[in-house]
Amino acid sequence: MIPGPFDYHRPASVGDAVKLLADLGDEARPLAGGHSLLPMMKLRLATPAHLIDLHGIAGLKGICRDGDRIVIGAMTTQAELLASAEIGESLPILHETALLIADPQVRYRGTLGGNVANGDPGNDMPALMLALDASYRLEGPNGAREVAAREFYQGAYFTALEPGEILTGISIPVPPAGHGYAYEKLKRKVGDYATAAAGVVLTMAGGQVASCVITLTNLHETPLLATDAANAVIGTTLDDAALKAAASAARAIMQPASDARGPAEYRIHVGGIMVMRALQRAASRAS
Repeated sequence: MIPGPFDYHRPASVGDAVKLLADLGDEARPLAGGHSLLPMMKLRLATPAHLIDLHGIAGLKGICRDGDRIVIGAMTTQAELLASAEIGESLPILHETALLIADPQVRYRGTLGGNVANGDPGNDMPALMLALDASYRLEGPNGAREVAAREFYQGAYFTALEPGEILTGISIPVPPAGHGYAYEKLKRKVGDYATAAAGVVLTMAGGQVASCVITLTNLHETPLLATDAANAVIGTTLDDAALKAAASAARAIMQPASDARGPAEYRIHVGGIMVMRALQRAASRAS
C-alpha cells in the first residue's frame, strides 16, 4: 500500500514544531521513528495532510544524568540506549528491554519518545516507564509541563497529550544500588509485539523482598501497574506460594484481546507465567 499525499515539514526547534502543530491543527502529525505511524498511513488507517519530522531538532536527542535522575531526549533511539554506558549502569532494565524490541534495523530508527508517546498497548517501553516511576516532559502552545508516566496512559492510543503538544523528554529516577530487575517477553517471532510481557523492579533485604513494582505489557488497552501482585511478594522469600499469589493477582487485572497471538485466556495464562519468571530473575540479580 502507498500512503496518501501529505506535506513534509522538518522544523529545527521544539518551538517551530509546536507552532506548526498549532497552525496546521488536526491535519498534522509529528514523526519520530515512524514505525507505528507509517504502517498505518500505508494502510490508509491514518491520513495526515502534514508530517512534522522531529529528526532535525538536536535538543530532542541525548542521555544525561541530572542528580539522582536520568534524562533522555525523546528522539534518542533504542540503539543509542543500548550503546549508552550510563543506561547500562543506572537503568539496566532499559537495556534489557531495548534488546527485545523488534530487530536491529528498527532499533536504529525507533525512538524512546515515539515508543512511549503514542499509547500503543503493544509497545514495550511504556510498562517500563511505569515500573521506574518515570515522568514525561510535554511541550505545547501553553508551555511545558511534567506528567507522571503512571498518569499518562488513558486507553489504547489515548494519552494525556493535549492538542499541539509534543513529548520532548523522559526523566527517570535512578533505582537504588543493588536492585533487581527483569523484563520477560513472550513473542511469536523476532520483531513481534508481546503476546504477554512483565517487568519487575525490586529490592531484597535479609533474603526477603523489601520493595517491588510489577508492570504488564499488551495485556490490557494500556500498560498496567500490578500493585496487588507486587504487594503479594513483599515480605516473602519468593517461595512458590508467593509467586503463585503474584501471578494470580496479576491475572485478575489482565483484559487482553483475542487476536493472532492467541485467545484471551491463553494470553492471561502466559501473562502470569511472565510475572513469575520476571520475579525470579529480578530476585537473582538483587544484592
